[in-house]
Amino acid sequence: MSKRFIGLLAILFSVSAMAQDLDVAVKKDYDEHLGGLFDYFHRNPELSSVEHETARRMALELSLAGFDVTEGVGGTGVVAMLENGAGPLVMMRADMDGLPVEEKSGLANASRAQQKDPITGNMVYTMHACGHDVHITSLVGTARQMVARKDEWKGTLMLVVQPAEERVLGARAMRDDDIWGRFGTPDYALAFHVSSNDVAGIINVSEGSPYAGADTVDIIIHGVGAHGASPHRGKDPIVLGSQIVLALQTLVARELPPRDPGVVTVGSFHSGTKHNIISDEAHLQLTVRNTSMETRELLLSGIKRIAENMGRVAGLPEDMLPEVIVSNESVPPTINDAALARRLKQAWSEAMGDEAVVDIPPTGMGAEDFPFFTVNPNITSVYWEIGGTPQADFEAEAAGGPPVPSHHSPLFKISPEPAVMAGVESTVVALMELMSDR
Repeated sequence: MSKRFIGLLAILFSVSAMAQDLDVAVKKDYDEHLGGLFDYFHRNPELSSVEHETARRMALELSLAGFDVTEGVGGTGVVAMLENGAGPLVMMRADMDGLPVEEKSGLANASRAQQKDPITGNMVYTMHACGHDVHITSLVGTARQMVARKDEWKGTLMLVVQPAEERVLGARAMRDDDIWGRFGTPDYALAFHVSSNDVAGIINVSEGSPYAGADTVDIIIHGVGAHGASPHRGKDPIVLGSQIVLALQTLVARELPPRDPGVVTVGSFHSGTKHNIISDEAHLQLTVRNTSMETRELLLSGIKRIAENMGRVAGLPEDMLPEVIVSNESVPPTINDAALARRLKQAWSEAMGDEAVVDIPPTGMGAEDFPFFTVNPNITSVYWEIGGTPQADFEAEAAGGPPVPSHHSPLFKISPEPAVMAGVESTVVALMELMSDR
């Protein structure tokens, strides 16, 4: 038997032993600590940019685990560092904000928390309606497991607790606060999201783009006001706006290659005050989604071209053409490094079983602000999903029972134990793959 073969057997045995040990250790930690921590976070969600108590609790948990913790990064963000010899700097991120939604899940630990909305100033109910409580609980579990296994890995581990993902502000704010200059630029960046669309406990990883890029676009349409009985005396912005809405649909249907996904949705159309008055202005609000920077450019340039030229068709002078405004809340698409995704997929399959790892393409064009951590400079990264809904719930839905609630729904719920455990185990396996001392 060759030395190389013996070496491979030893590695496979060590992977199997680590996986079994990890599963037992994470289950014990969930029973003794993480389950109660999840319950605390679920009952006490906080809105984007005002996650003060959540950040304080996360800082305490990570500090007690043995990390060097810095608070107030990019607002309420937390960065926890653990140096463990020479090796790569690897970042793992978890977002922590909730949503202004009143929970109606019927769960015993349903949130009844209220908070002043920083946007409106109104008191609103708050809820973890997107599963960020799973993310931060799993991050604490990951920290505790990595400290317990310090003799098995080398390098520097950076755990990032990010605010304001729901408003796509937090990652950009932490970058603006010089997170890389203060703590180092990662060699690898990792993150996951729990998903109610996937069976609890599975790992769903893509070699492409798991989340779309998103742009918020406003179109201001100028017109000439007139009496509704004398439309020839004005330039009707509602008619022009309607023509623009219809023409925009040709961008995806006739200009984007059929195998390239893209979305142009007009979510709001406002104009006018009374039945018999032709307004002098209309306002369209759009969301634009893409999975590549090339698609983004095609869609945004097409929107501008269509809006302006439809203004010319309507006979508007050059100084009154529709204005296209792209918000700075835009986010680029989340694009996994294909080679790293394959590497981690193999590591997860070996450690957690082939049946636990899937590659189910996304059916929607949801967006994420994680890419602000992975571009300029480009950092090798992978973003995966963890299943959060029991198989029995999907079977009940298929049999005519209640549908599985979507994210951001007041009915949203996650099965916490398998989701948190899979979050911890998949993260630790990924970190060990990148930082292993073997």
